[in-house]
Amino acid sequence: MLRIPCPWCGLRDEVEFRYRGAMLARPAAAAGIEAFTRFVYARANPAGWHTEWWLHVAGCRRLLIVRRHTLTHAIESARDALDAPAEPAP
Repeated sequence: MLRIPCPWCGLRDEVEFRYRGAMLARPAAAAGIEAFTRFVYARANPAGWHTEWWLHVAGCRRLLIVRRHTLTHAIESARDALDAPAEPAP
């Protein structure tokens, strides 16, 4: 089980959160259906550090940006989504 360090509630079990997705750069609106199809269905899923959205549903109900390693599940950081602009992976 993941232990996510909520900036407001402290260290909490993963069951208190809902995964909201990986933070990825979306295609431009004019990119066309093929670009969006590749973005949704055929993108790379590399192992390593990922930046993700997590919602603390059983706590403060804040949206967090969590930096997590996909192989070890180590969490490098967790911060409020409103603190700084998100930097999606390329």
